[in-house]
Amino acid sequence: MADKEHPSVTNFRNYVKIKTVQPTPDYASCTEFLLEQAKELGAESQVVECVPGKPIVLMKLVGEDPSLPSILLNSHTDVVPVFPEHWKYEPFSAHKDENGDIYGRGTQDMKCVGIQYMEALKELKKKGHKFLRTIHLSFVPDEEIGGKNGMYEFVKTDMFKKMNVGFALDEGYANPTEKFTVFYGERAPWWVLVKCPGQPGHGSQFLPNTAGEKLQKVINSFLKYRNEQELKLKENEDIRLGDVTSVNLTILEGGVQFNVVPAELSVGFDIRITPTQDLGEFEEIIKGWCKAAGKDVAYEFRQKDMCQNITCVEDGKSVWWDTFSGSCKKEGVSLVKEIFPAATDSRFIRKLGIPALGFSPMNKTPILLHDHNEFLNEKIFLRGIEIYMTIIPDIANLRN
Repeated sequence: MADKEHPSVTNFRNYVKIKTVQPTPDYASCTEFLLEQAKELGAESQVVECVPGKPIVLMKLVGEDPSLPSILLNSHTDVVPVFPEHWKYEPFSAHKDENGDIYGRGTQDMKCVGIQYMEALKELKKKGHKFLRTIHLSFVPDEEIGGKNGMYEFVKTDMFKKMNVGFALDEGYANPTEKFTVFYGERAPWWVLVKCPGQPGHGSQFLPNTAGEKLQKVINSFLKYRNEQELKLKENEDIRLGDVTSVNLTILEGGVQFNVVPAELSVGFDIRITPTQDLGEFEEIIKGWCKAAGKDVAYEFRQKDMCQNITCVEDGKSVWWDTFSGSCKKEGVSLVKEIFPAATDSRFIRKLGIPALGFSPMNKTPILLHDHNEFLNEKIFLRGIEIYMTIIPDIANLRN
């Protein structure tokens, strides 16, 4: 007879089965599920929409001293698209195989963490734990498409200000080794479109000052910088992806037909700028590349994030870090500190000066966020709950 499944695992699998997949996430079913979870937790709950149709589910456990800055446990509810033909199992079936590996979109990014918060708090309450500080849980939409309709708008509201958040936890990602990764900052995402106008004409001619020639110079400049940064990463074992600036050509636009030299060609780049790079200086570099490419070459931003705030992770310099890292030591969790190479909702929180750490308690797990066959083993998932059961009360009972 098969062992009965742990209720926390069942909750996790049920959450994964809800198709909150972009671009048409089922937020209605997700909200209904989360409100039921709030009832089980015994938490106050409400749903707010900063943008119509984009619900934010909030839960609150009032602390013994609500005047103290509160703790925020954040997670996002949406997940990225899937290509079912590349999956072993249906991506929203939450299939569990004989090894206890649970397959589904969102198992790592990041429905696991949202459930782990709640399951940890349920267990703590059963054991009679009290919390000095108020604990807020936020389940926000649209993080996977930039967070503009979710956390970006929410942090601007009076409601968020009244929450008086002093410290936040958000997502990280898996670590394939015995260690766990914690993120204390992020690279700034810039999406840059460079437009190259030029002399149009017949495709049989050697025309001067063409858009194609300018485009080539632009691409060469951007990709030369990319190669330099990649080499820097490969040659230094002490740095990680988040410590360098990545550049990728992602869009090419222009042209009308094969025998017509176009009047304009455009190229788009996804750039992720490390916090140690001065943003003003980097924009001057882009201006220089465009100027060197030829007359009237211009650039525009489709996204330009200027936040480079990082959270202190130096021992003895932050009570939040000392408490978090101390909790991890109690649990035998060995931490690797990194800059997050992509972007999460933490950047909107850090921009307000609120310390935030990105932490998903998944070790001995391949990094599969956004990949085919995303999975998380049930034992790793349950171990994450145990870890949060130490971290959450420690930070929520800080008196300083």
